Amino acid sequence: MIAKVAPDLISEVVEQAFAAKQASRALATLSTAHKNQILEQIEVALEEHSAQILAANAEDAALAKVLARRGEMSQALYQRLVLTPEKLRGMIAGVRAVAALPDPVGHILARTLLDEGLVLEKVSCPLGLLAVIFESRPDAITQITTLAIKSGNAVILKGGSEVEHTMRATLTAIHSALGVDLPPAAVMGVYGREAIATLLALDKTIDLIIPRGSNALVQHIQKNTLIPVLGHADGVCHVYIDAAANLDMAIAIALDSKVQYPAACNAAETLLVHAAVTETLLPRLAASLADAGVRIRGCPLTNGLLPAYALDSVAEEEWHTEYSDRVVAIRVVDNLDAALEHIDRYGSHHTDAIVTADAATAQRFLNEVDSANVFHNCSTRFADGYRYGFGAEVGISTSKLHARGPVGLDGLVTYKYKLTGSGQVVKDYSGPAARKFLHKAL
Repeated sequence: MIAKVAPDLISEVVEQAFAAKQASRALATLSTAHKNQILEQIEVALEEHSAQILAANAEDAALAKVLARRGEMSQALYQRLVLTPEKLRGMIAGVRAVAALPDPVGHILARTLLDEGLVLEKVSCPLGLLAVIFESRPDAITQITTLAIKSGNAVILKGGSEVEHTMRATLTAIHSALGVDLPPAAVMGVYGREAIATLLALDKTIDLIIPRGSNALVQHIQKNTLIPVLGHADGVCHVYIDAAANLDMAIAIALDSKVQYPAACNAAETLLVHAAVTETLLPRLAASLADAGVRIRGCPLTNGLLPAYALDSVAEEEWHTEYSDRVVAIRVVDNLDAALEHIDRYGSHHTDAIVTADAATAQRFLNEVDSANVFHNCSTRFADGYRYGFGAEVGISTSKLHARGPVGLDGLVTYKYKLTGSGQVVKDYSGPAARKFLHKAL
């Protein structure tokens, strides 16, 4: 993999990664107060560099607009890229929110007295060096940086070419705020598509890779590295409208889940509707979706009930499709079991919601749907680190190992065991006269 990359680029990226790894050791020892001070300085620096960041983003957006017109960039990617003053203020507010969160490092998770004078502690600690490969989103730069610093991790950022000017301007602001105690290498930016292959090969240096982007990007990373990967490949999210649903509520939730930000990975792609409410609900739901500019694709039953809309039929393999746009698929199901079976077969274990007034049905859905986020009577768009109170997120994981769902500070730490003795040796705990362990929780 590396042999295909220019040697000078390999050398540069490797040197940057080694420098970031060294910086991670310095960052891991900083106090909570010191890390918060750095975050406060970053907040101020971003405000002071707002004009430069917006100008750089305008340059990226102008280039991306040409690509979008040519069909070389999706509208979803383009919308994620564009940075407004309001969005930038939100990015800066996110830095402040992370600074206010409890420090996840240095917590004693368990303490055990193995024997008199022999104490074992399980203590939370940083992962080390993160590499985050992302597409398009400027807010990922500040979210990832602030979460990394607060959790004591160094980070290498590899943004897509479409966000390169924005990333350079944002990192210039961030580096101006790090100070002498934390070198710029603690937050490193690398550029160029070829750099990805080099990063993926650094399994002795990088501790975790977090991809944020298309299915193709995530799958490429998962298949081409020995480094642990945290994230999700698909965001095929569902809203199931039950027979006992409040129909006004169901329409509002379906609309928000699809329309509030169609390009997001937690936007609904499929609406499942109980057969008992189709005649009452579907015409109203279709009209609301159409008014919002959403193109509907339906199963045969849906199409038959909505002849005025001349809907496109959904092929069987299409049910596992992340449209990332104002397109939604609607399927009529006979009961909850059919909805559960559909979600299990076609979903991506990201976020799924039920709308119902039946508590028992809701409980079954919450317990049986095997997704990282499972909701009752609310929009799928709530699956977000900021909305969960994490301050921000580095991404959403559908993995069942380590972190799951929106990944905030707790997902960026691991733990180590610290054993403090007073001269004990293992041979004294074996044989006929062996000392006995106390194994007493402290």
